[in-house]
Amino acid sequence: MKEAKYFNHRTNLHFSLKFISTLTDEEIIQKDVLPYLLEEWFEKVEDLNKILPVADFHLSTDLSQIEQKLYNGYVLLRTEHERDSKFAFISAQKQITRTVSAPEIEFSVIGPKEAFIESIDQNINLIRKRLPIEDLILEEYKVGVLSKTKVVLLYINGTANNENVETIRQRLKSIDFDAVSDSSFIEQIISDNHSSPFPSFLDTERPDRAAGVLSQGKAVIIVDGSPHALIGPTTLVEFFVSFEDYYINWVMATFFRLLRIFAVLFSILVTPLYVAALTYHYHLIPTNLMATLISSRQGVPFPPILEALVLELTIELLREAGARLPTKIGQTIGIVGGIVIGTASVDAGFTSNVLLILIALAALASFTTPVYKIGNTIRILRFPFLLFAQLWGLLGIVFCFCILLTHLIRLTSLGRPYLEPLYPLRFPDLKDTIVRLGFNKQILRPLYLQTKDTVRFPPKDGKRKKDIDE
Repeated sequence: MKEAKYFNHRTNLHFSLKFISTLTDEEIIQKDVLPYLLEEWFEKVEDLNKILPVADFHLSTDLSQIEQKLYNGYVLLRTEHERDSKFAFISAQKQITRTVSAPEIEFSVIGPKEAFIESIDQNINLIRKRLPIEDLILEEYKVGVLSKTKVVLLYINGTANNENVETIRQRLKSIDFDAVSDSSFIEQIISDNHSSPFPSFLDTERPDRAAGVLSQGKAVIIVDGSPHALIGPTTLVEFFVSFEDYYINWVMATFFRLLRIFAVLFSILVTPLYVAALTYHYHLIPTNLMATLISSRQGVPFPPILEALVLELTIELLREAGARLPTKIGQTIGIVGGIVIGTASVDAGFTSNVLLILIALAALASFTTPVYKIGNTIRILRFPFLLFAQLWGLLGIVFCFCILLTHLIRLTSLGRPYLEPLYPLRFPDLKDTIVRLGFNKQILRPLYLQTKDTVRFPPKDGKRKKDIDE
C-alpha cells in the first residue's frame, strides 16, 4: 500500500493519495489525476468533481468504506484540513484481461465469433450492444465474505417474470460463502437440488445466446472473473439445443436436434443393452448376429459386465487424461491411446471387438451435446444403467429409466419443472423444443416462463407480404 503527499501551489493546499499499487493503475494517476490536482484550483474535495476527468468519482464520510474501496482498486484522496471529515474515492483500477476471442466450448460454424471473457464490464458490454434498450436491468451484488466478488443479475423489465427474478435475487442475497471465484460456485449454491447430477442452470460462453434468452424473458447471472454466464430458469431440452440452430433453416435445425437426442440415448443405452442381451436375453439376438458375437467373444475370460466396465473406465481415463494435459499432448494421448489400448485389448483376448466398436460409438455420440456440463451427466448415467442391466437384464434397464424419469419430474429450476414443456405438457411451446419451427410460427414467448409480455412480434409482421402486382 502506497501513500504520497502533494501540494497545490495555487491554493496552498496539502493533500494525500493512498492506494494499493498491485490493484491500481499508476499510469492513470500520473496522467489523469495528478496534473489536475497539482495545477487546477480547488480548496475542498467537493471541487474535485468539476476538475477531474474521471467518471467514477464519489465523496464519502464513512470510514468503513476505505478498506473495501482500496482493495477494489480505488485511490483515496484526503486534504489536510478535511482529513478526518470528508474524503474522495477515485477509480483507477488496473485492468488485466484478455481480448475477446472465439468460443472454445460452444463453437459454431455460423454466427458471431465472440465469447465472454473474465472481465464483467466487457461481458456486460457484449450483451448491451445486442440489447441497447433502457428496459435491460442490471442489479449488482457483492458475494463472498473474503472475495467480495461482483455478481450482476440481468433481466428485461416488463418481459421477465417477477417471481423468477425475485427468486434469484433472494438466493444471491442469502449466499454466505467465503470465496466465490467462478459462476459454477453460484450455480451450485443457489440451485434447487444440490445432489442432482443434472445442472439447474444453463451455462453459456456466448453473448448472443445470453441476449437471446433475455429477450425470451429469462434471467442471466454474470460473475466477475468468470467467462461463463448462467441462464435460468432452464429445462432439460435446452441442453440439447445449440444456438447455431437459429442461424440455419428450421428443417436442418430440427434434424440436428433429433440427431443429438438419438445420440444421447444411444450413448447411454448401447452398452447396457449389450450386457443385458448377452447375459439374459441372448435368444432375442438374430442368429447371424449371434454367430458374430460368439466369434468375437471367443477366448474372452471375463463376463460381459466386467468387459464393458473395463472398456468404459478406459475411455473415461483417456478423456480425463486428454482434458488435463496440454492441448497437443492431450490430442496425441486420445488418438494414440485409444488405438493402441483398443487394438492390444482385442488381440490379447481381454475384450471383444464388437463391444469395442459399440463403446467407441457411444463415446463419439456423447460429444454431440452442445453444452459441456450435460455431457458429463451423460457419461455418469451409463454406469447405473450397466449395473441394473447386469442385475435384471432389460427389466433392470426399464426400472433404472423409471427412476431417472421420476427424478427428472421432481427436479426444478428456480421452482419451475425441469421437463417443461414436455411435462407439464404445453403444446404451443413444442414449436421450439425437440423440433424448431420457422420464426413466423414463434409469435409468442414460451408459456412456461409466464412472461409479462407474451408476444414477440405481431402476427402480421411474421407473414410474407404478397407482391404488389398480384
